[in-house]
Amino acid sequence: MPESKPDNQTELFKLALGLQDPWVITSIKFSQAEGRLDIYLSYDKGSKFKSVCCQELVGIYDSVDRTWRHLNFFQYETYLHAKLPRVQCKCGKVNNVSVPWARPNSGFTLLFEAFVMELAESMPLSVLSTIVNEHDTRLMRIIKYYVSRARKKLDMSKVKSIGIDETSKAKGHDYVTVFIDTLKSKVLFVTEGKDSGTIKDFSIDLREHNGNPNNIKEACIDLSPAFKKGVKDYLPNADIVFDRFHVMKIVNEALDKVRQDEQKNNPLLKGSRYAWLHNPETTTEKQSERLNSLTKLNLKTTKAYQIRLALRDIYEIHDSKKAESALKKWYFWVTHSKIEQMIKIAKTIKNHWDGIMAFFNSRISNGPSEGINSVIQTIKRRARGYKNSDNFITMIYLSCSKLQFELPAVCGATHYR
Repeated sequence: MPESKPDNQTELFKLALGLQDPWVITSIKFSQAEGRLDIYLSYDKGSKFKSVCCQELVGIYDSVDRTWRHLNFFQYETYLHAKLPRVQCKCGKVNNVSVPWARPNSGFTLLFEAFVMELAESMPLSVLSTIVNEHDTRLMRIIKYYVSRARKKLDMSKVKSIGIDETSKAKGHDYVTVFIDTLKSKVLFVTEGKDSGTIKDFSIDLREHNGNPNNIKEACIDLSPAFKKGVKDYLPNADIVFDRFHVMKIVNEALDKVRQDEQKNNPLLKGSRYAWLHNPETTTEKQSERLNSLTKLNLKTTKAYQIRLALRDIYEIHDSKKAESALKKWYFWVTHSKIEQMIKIAKTIKNHWDGIMAFFNSRISNGPSEGINSVIQTIKRRARGYKNSDNFITMIYLSCSKLQFELPAVCGATHYR
């Protein structure tokens, strides 16, 4: 195994690593067969280092052998090795010294961790693990460290409007509840469960980040009684706004149920599901043709479809009084439609009237939350579901919280993201 001694080559590596006195490179070993480069570091005899607790320069107490994984040198895995000094300060404590190329207790250099953080947001952890040839558990520890550190710096003092939504961490598995800032379209907090206690957890986290539950003026939620109770209990000054997308979702589900029931006696409806559920402007040419032919027939599904479109149009009204008048007329029409599934939906809307009408004053919705939810579903698909809730929550923060990570760039300059 070839080994080089200190020369211009080691000076080049010292410059690339950003090493400063008293650190020096003592040797470099390269093995093409093993596909790795090992760089050995040391310090000048008699060097003094700052103690961690007292921040005073003191002599070396003893040392321990340490190794750090570094960025690859071309295709070759690179490792730094050093006898890490330990110092004893005046208070009597003996601690490892801090090194400029790695954070305490990490087996990776700062540049390697920055590389991992850059890639982790855009690819499955399993793929990243293969690329860097490290176990995904070790990589997740890196991600958790930087996410946790970034979240500690969050300032929620100006948060006044939030959206609340739940999503499963795997198909058919337990749920997590996601809290978003509706104005900045970013995730503020994620916690396990989907009951009223999740709102309590959020209120605690809000206080820990300079926020005040009493300052929350609007909370956009689905029709969940648990969320409604949680908002009333833990966000006392928040007006409840029932999310228009969830309202339209239950209307769509009712429409599809009408179609399914009618399809049993009318085979013409088979295969028409998406034609009815798409908005007119998003239907394909083939779906539009199918829909035009079906709406000419005397079908309950056609009437249910018209009910759906009428409610959608009401949501586009920007005058709250006109919107309420239109919604009352819509309610009367639907309750006299003789379509059981749609009548049930109309009564559900009446039971949630105040929260639905609140939308027309605030115009907030979980639209940003739905966009974030699509990112979350992508995160989940990449991992084929998460058994570990902490890992799932960490990846949501990484991709959806717009956190500021202070990371060294590969070129050596500090950057923020």
